[in-house]
Amino acid sequence: MRRLDGFVCRRTWLRPSLADLLLVSLVAWLFVAGQGWTVLLADGDTGWHVRAGDWILQTRSIPTRDLFSFTRGGEPWYAWEWLSDVIFALIHRHWGLAGVAALAGCVLALAALAVFRHMLWRGANALVSLAALLVMVSASSIHYLARPHVFTLLLLAVSLWMVERDRRQPSRGVWLLVPVSALWINLHSGFFALPTSLAVLAAGLGIEGWMDQAQRRPSWRASQRYAALSAATAAASLANPYGIRLHQHIWSYLTSDWIRNAVDEFQSPKFRSENLLHFELLLVAALLLGGCLVARRRVADALLVLVWAHLALGSVRHVPVFAMVAAPLVAAEISRLWERRAQEATARSPWRILWALGEDQKASFQRVSPWSAALLWVAILVTPAWKWPGDFPREKFPVSLVHAEAAHLTGSRVFTLDQWGDYLIYRNWPGQKVFIDGRSDFYGREIGRDYLRLAEGRPGWESLFHKYDFDAALIPREWPLAALLDRDAGWRRIRADQLAVLFERRPAEPSERANQIARLDR
Repeated sequence: MRRLDGFVCRRTWLRPSLADLLLVSLVAWLFVAGQGWTVLLADGDTGWHVRAGDWILQTRSIPTRDLFSFTRGGEPWYAWEWLSDVIFALIHRHWGLAGVAALAGCVLALAALAVFRHMLWRGANALVSLAALLVMVSASSIHYLARPHVFTLLLLAVSLWMVERDRRQPSRGVWLLVPVSALWINLHSGFFALPTSLAVLAAGLGIEGWMDQAQRRPSWRASQRYAALSAATAAASLANPYGIRLHQHIWSYLTSDWIRNAVDEFQSPKFRSENLLHFELLLVAALLLGGCLVARRRVADALLVLVWAHLALGSVRHVPVFAMVAAPLVAAEISRLWERRAQEATARSPWRILWALGEDQKASFQRVSPWSAALLWVAILVTPAWKWPGDFPREKFPVSLVHAEAAHLTGSRVFTLDQWGDYLIYRNWPGQKVFIDGRSDFYGREIGRDYLRLAEGRPGWESLFHKYDFDAALIPREWPLAALLDRDAGWRRIRADQLAVLFERRPAEPSERANQIARLDR
């Protein structure tokens, strides 16, 4: 029988499992269908991440001073995602933006699969888990971009599962999260989601011990364990090139009122898209089922959901983290309620039949085989060429105009929007320096406010153009500033397309220039 069992086991590994098919289905749904892998490049930050990685590979050092701007060139800068930048740059050297997009997409699909398997491990029915997964992925997809945070989503999904396994059966393996944290902090600052979740878990277990005298000692012992693990993972984050200064910088950045008011991803969700409606559905389900958790004295789980729900409602960038935290709990609670209903139903009841079907398929969903890598490779190979990005999306970035006027733009002091500044860095660096780009933590309040005044064409824009000594402007056609520059005798239009307009400053006669400066000074 042992030989037969081994033979059967080997034959099982020779065919793909449902988990393998689910992984490739997620990739096909998110990145092969529709607009293709290009959707992952909707944010220009990918451009400066690639170029920062190139600089690190060329100099074999971590930057401490700004590389990209003429407004703050050479000033202190924290490249806190330097390791992700290096990974992106290495991929880009061999496969270009298509490779960067493929890497990000596969990492996001693996993160989703890890959450799905976590649901099954918690005892959720396979059908419930599939429904919860689709809602979670849809809600999280608002931040599905080829940026370093994709590593946070994968590592957080795995870490939360490891912690939950440790809660059921404590082992020394959970302390592997400490060296993982040292790696994580150099990939993305979203690492702080882990010590935060552990601290919330420790507080919730402490409350559980206070509520239940019979479980007081084990609950308090577990609370102390996860409080210590939270402190250890937080301490591990000091293993970065900037030490404690990075933490101080991130804290000032995340608590800045100006950043929260000016940067879209730090603002509250606007429930006007399908993605955020799925977030709303998951949020309502999590809060309602949180009452069931509290009634069963599972305060730690309910508190974890409540804290991340609060953070997600305050900042849309926390929505994917909330979705990953809440989905396994929601799936497990709905499955528990469904199981009770199925047991009370007759043998032919749809409730009982569907429940049995979901339970029968759990084993196949829990097995991941080497076929998953092969199927991912096939999905990549069969993607039509037009769905692979050769450049950033033309409907969002002035790709044609920048290509045509590269010689004119490189070396100019260009005013443009922050996302297009990212693209100029990607396309024309190292010759190109920018006024502003996507590093909102770096430029600060003064430059940020000046940027918004110019973008909106507010009175006094001429003095700001003089202040920063711009000699070119690359701006969207619909901006008020485009009409103002068209009417200004000191500027002339060079080229325009359906998306953008490029202006250059006319050379002024010495006497005219002196009169302009005097008028601006007054």
